[in-house]
Amino acid sequence: MAMSRLSKRTRAREQVIAIDLGERTTKAVHLQRKGDTITLARYALLDAPIYEKKLSVDLLSEHLRAVCQAVGARTRVASIALSVNDALVRHVELPLMRVEDVRQVIKNNAKMYLQQDLPGYVFDCFLIPNRSSGQPAEEVKAGPAPKQKVLVAGARKQLVEDVQAAAKNAGLTVDQITPALVGPVNAFELAQPSVFAKEVVALVDIGFKNSTICLVLEGELLLTRVVAIGGDRLTSGLAEAMGVSYAEAEGIKLGMPAEVQDVLQDLITPLGRELKASIDFFEHQQDRAVGQVFFSGGSVRSEFIMQLLQGELMAECTVWNPTEFLHHALPAQQVADLEQVAPQLTVAIGTAIASL
Repeated sequence: MAMSRLSKRTRAREQVIAIDLGERTTKAVHLQRKGDTITLARYALLDAPIYEKKLSVDLLSEHLRAVCQAVGARTRVASIALSVNDALVRHVELPLMRVEDVRQVIKNNAKMYLQQDLPGYVFDCFLIPNRSSGQPAEEVKAGPAPKQKVLVAGARKQLVEDVQAAAKNAGLTVDQITPALVGPVNAFELAQPSVFAKEVVALVDIGFKNSTICLVLEGELLLTRVVAIGGDRLTSGLAEAMGVSYAEAEGIKLGMPAEVQDVLQDLITPLGRELKASIDFFEHQQDRAVGQVFFSGGSVRSEFIMQLLQGELMAECTVWNPTEFLHHALPAQQVADLEQVAPQLTVAIGTAIASL
């Protein structure tokens, strides 16, 4: 496991393929760096091979080959993001110690620090910098600092090994395997650097089965939460209420939502309430108000859904574009489609820039 851009890199790469293994759709991007310029060379969205948890190495290998063909990159270096069902992210506090020792402490005391037994897991961690100094806690020498804040990521060792094996079979060299949850934070830092560094914001990514919310205070990720409501719940609910197929309900959700306003309102309300509860908790804990909520994910393509969420959250809600800081070297058709698909590429872009 790796904590993506949250970790220090000893060597930056000139180009990388980043693959977001979503539960229904796999999203991939090919980014290239030259000096301070990062270019989006190609992107791809492919149907995930299966939705069940047990994905064989052979099937994943075949899928990764298809992804590589779709992005058409010469590089074989890849960073892979695991979904929130496959990788956990937690905030913990520990006594001051080296990062290597933190990993060992978490491995040996998962139940104490992560509130659950996690046998067969591998862990990585990031020592959260002190906001006032900008240094990791282990490097801050002045003043007493009995504890340090740590962001911990973990995944089943067998899954990590299977992903590595599948990538190798597909001809890829894995640079990082990272939690999808931190992808939006990585991308937002470069897409909206001033807002990221100076304001208090919530980043919400609406996925297929789950939505995530990350609360960021002046550049510091302080709270993360996974809500078990995603675009699938909205589409399935519409299909059931209207007596239509799943595909028809998806089209209605994105194309004609005003015609099913009452049904959508009932489906959106639980998600809005869960997100609002997370924001309220954060504001009470930090005594700071969240200024804006930035949304990404496939469902945010519906302006009507965004209006409903803004009403539930009672805060300024914005759909942000994770590609706006990138130069483009895309084929003409991908340029034409980019505005529509960009919110779905957030995790993949955030994963890619960690390797550059």
